[in-house]
Amino acid sequence: MATVTLTTANFDEVTSKDGIVLVDFWASWCGPCVRFAPTYERSSEKHPEITFGKVDTEAEQLLAAKFDIRSIPTIMAIRDGVVVFAQPGALPETSLESLIEKVEELDMDEVREQMAAHRKGAHGETAEATPAEKAPAAPAKEEAAAGRS
Repeated sequence: MATVTLTTANFDEVTSKDGIVLVDFWASWCGPCVRFAPTYERSSEKHPEITFGKVDTEAEQLLAAKFDIRSIPTIMAIRDGVVVFAQPGALPETSLESLIEKVEELDMDEVREQMAAHRKGAHGETAEATPAEKAPAAPAKEEAAAGRS
């Protein structure tokens, strides 16, 4: 199995490292989560350089609350310790691959500058969009629907 089980005990350690970590927030009772799992697993096999983590929201309720997970599955992309994307909903394989490409293409120096500008703006100055706001766009619902079997 190419995925890593993420828990409150190892989440920060795994996600704070350099590189890309994709996180699937899921639950065993969730039909869309169960249907998305093989797509996520296939992608993990194609991209051994990326850490693919899974958070069982039933077992890890504190993590789900920390990230305000209200709908599952939710996919989160973290690069070099920075959350750059989060979206609820199962992605078709083509959309998941597109997300990976976009996260790989991010200029992390620019992302950090945007974060610094945002923090500076939080103290009364005008701020630029946060990295999550400038993260890869979510796939259109029509694209997502077309990719589902």
